[in-house]
Amino acid sequence: MRSELAKLRRAQRFDLIVLDPPRSGARDLLPELLHCAPSHIAYCACDPVTLARDLRALCDEGYALQELTAFDMFPQTHHFETLAWLSRPEPQP
Repeated sequence: MRSELAKLRRAQRFDLIVLDPPRSGARDLLPELLHCAPSHIAYCACDPVTLARDLRALCDEGYALQELTAFDMFPQTHHFETLAWLSRPEPQP
């Protein structure tokens, strides 16, 4: 099944893409996301292990983790949400 991201015109450029994948992460979506080459990515995650895996893949492709914030959305449980902000350096002319 194609993702909605794959349906977008390849010539479009994006300043920001917001990801909020399921607990399994965004591994299958990352190639399409990288093809869009957004300047910034806001990645909301509920599983720190898959977040770490996907962040490694994004950083290996030139993105830099700018900020990481955890939110205790479910008090008195071990669950939390994390928001990661990534940026790609502007290409030099």
